Amino acid sequence: MSEGKIISLKKREEISEDPLTELLRTGARQLIAQAVEAELHGFLQEFATCTDTSGRRQVVRNGYLPERKIQTGVGPVSVRVPKVRDKRGKGVKFNSGLLPPYLRKTKSIEEMLPWLYLKGISTGDFQEALQALLGKDATGLSSTTISRCKRLWETEHEQWSQRRFENKRYVYIWADGVYFNIRSDDARQCILVIIGV
Repeated sequence: MSEGKIISLKKREEISEDPLTELLRTGARQLIAQAVEAELHGFLQEFATCTDTSGRRQVVRNGYLPERKIQTGVGPVSVRVPKVRDKRGKGVKFNSGLLPPYLRKTKSIEEMLPWLYLKGISTGDFQEALQALLGKDATGLSSTTISRCKRLWETEHEQWSQRRFENKRYVYIWADGVYFNIRSDDARQCILVIIGV
């Protein structure tokens, strides 16, 4: 009897509905991981001179924080941020500039929320709308979250509408034009009339 290969079949819910989107998510996950690793490398280089008497580094890499999902334009992407350990006890901590500790959605998603609201999506329908746009795994945007964002937008709008213009200078450009909706046969005659020939 020949040696056979056992191939496990994925469950129906594990099969990606859109392989291109899954490929984009995988690429995004890898790109984010590489960028955060480069950030960590630069951070550890800053503390390369912090050594003990035997020459061992005192600020070292120490595993990862728990994995979390970030909502992006291609759907949720799982990310892992590395941790560092300060053996001196001075509390040196690595915080990624790319993935701040409380980041849950990208800027493009945050910019899309007010646009959807202004287009008439009610707070209760946001979850369904985002699932249609970002995929079935779009989470973390409940009606309470949208209501909280709405209050923040109203505050920002109020501050914006009451800003002062006293110390600012603005340049205005006025343009005027004429639009003719004519067929190409009449175009030559019209141009000749305008020019005055």
